[in-house]
Amino acid sequence: MTTTEYAAEVGPRLDWARLAPDVYKAMVRLDMAAQQGLDPVLYELVKIRASQINHCAFCVDMHTKDALAAGESVERIVQLSAWDESRHFYTGKELAALELTEAVTVLTEGFVPDEVYERAAQHFEEAELARLISAITVINAWNRFGVTARMTPGHYQPGRHK
Repeated sequence: MTTTEYAAEVGPRLDWARLAPDVYKAMVRLDMAAQQGLDPVLYELVKIRASQINHCAFCVDMHTKDALAAGESVERIVQLSAWDESRHFYTGKELAALELTEAVTVLTEGFVPDEVYERAAQHFEEAELARLISAITVINAWNRFGVTARMTPGHYQPGRHK
């Protein structure tokens, strides 16, 4: 039997939710509004993928657990970091959402390419697409709070207040 000794856990550097509760509550309301009308599993896939790109371990932990609780498979979650090479695991709609998530999250070109937007528009009605873009924007904001405050992953349990 092999045992692994993990590094000591380092707590968050800033409890921003306690120190700015009005901002935290506004973010929660924004998050709730953004997800209205979106498939819950698709929503979690988008959150996981943006969090992977942004290196937000807290959000990867949270949304992986939420996706599993919503019935998502371990296999699809594991493949998410390489979704472009494992496209057969995802629907066309999910692929369009993941591609849009990457384009909105990275913005290296300074804009979301027209072809990426058009592929998403083929799979989502306008109102749903607006919600998807909102959801991607919100998780990117959460990621920035999580990474900057160094929120500690590993303690989140689905079904409890986020």
